[in-house]
Amino acid sequence: MRPDDWHLTDDLDCFLARAGDFLHSRAALHTLPLTVTETLRTRGVDAYGTEAPVFGWLEREGEVRATFFRTPPHRLNLTPLTPEEADTLAAHLASLGRPLPGVSADHDTATAVAEAWQRHTGATPTLHERKRLYRLGTLTPPEALPEGRGRVAGEQDREQLTLWRRKFAAAIGEHASTDADSWADTRIASGRVTFWETPDGTPVSMAGLTPMVAGQIRVAPVYTPAHLRGRGYAGAATIEVSRAALAAGAAHVLLFADLATPTSNGLYQRLGYRPVTDFAVYDFECAQMRPCSAKQVLCGPR
Repeated sequence: MRPDDWHLTDDLDCFLARAGDFLHSRAALHTLPLTVTETLRTRGVDAYGTEAPVFGWLEREGEVRATFFRTPPHRLNLTPLTPEEADTLAAHLASLGRPLPGVSADHDTATAVAEAWQRHTGATPTLHERKRLYRLGTLTPPEALPEGRGRVAGEQDREQLTLWRRKFAAAIGEHASTDADSWADTRIASGRVTFWETPDGTPVSMAGLTPMVAGQIRVAPVYTPAHLRGRGYAGAATIEVSRAALAAGAAHVLLFADLATPTSNGLYQRLGYRPVTDFAVYDFECAQMRPCSAKQVLCGPR
């Protein structure tokens, strides 16, 4: 396989025309590229930051075999690759002089790319997070829920949503490129965040949903302030949005859980979520890159 089997573009429409069928072929496993590209398509390419996103696909004999995307300043996100494919991609990006802050993919792919990037650039990879993708089987609520009720967040909750979005991002070490106010406005307008609130109307947890793409909806984010955890509030909020996703017609309801928090992983499994595969996230130590020695591949007639 040659490095030039990889094609890069900043044209989202071109990327989806070439790779859309491939992404839809395994919707659950490809949930992140599907939801991110749908957000970029509907909200514009600045939805995740101020720098233009870049997309890529691996094509052999006229067939797309893998894809990636990056929305700077975030990490490179990949669909599954073999070690050889990971090496050719790392070599190609290094030859273009493209620095990378890190990589996120299924565990084996992320590890292979991290090792290949170190070989080609000298950058040292550090494991940032291991997480597990779950898919809902049969929703199984506990016999007793905490007192209170679920409520879809409205305009009156904007300040609360903005605050909790910032706290959630800080808790997971997420780069704050997305404005929390805009995030709250978008989700209020689409009704995609649900609070669990106590009988007196105090919100104590929230759970959100991604838009439905390729028949799947992902639960994200789930957040409970630290002083309110351990009371069943996150589980109650997750049940509410899981029911909402099923009612909306989702064939697959998905979520990610950090493997460093066994409590949440145990909770989701008790609610009926079943493991799909494990993912890994690596950060790369900044390394001096060679000047750009090749041009980005642009979409156009082939």
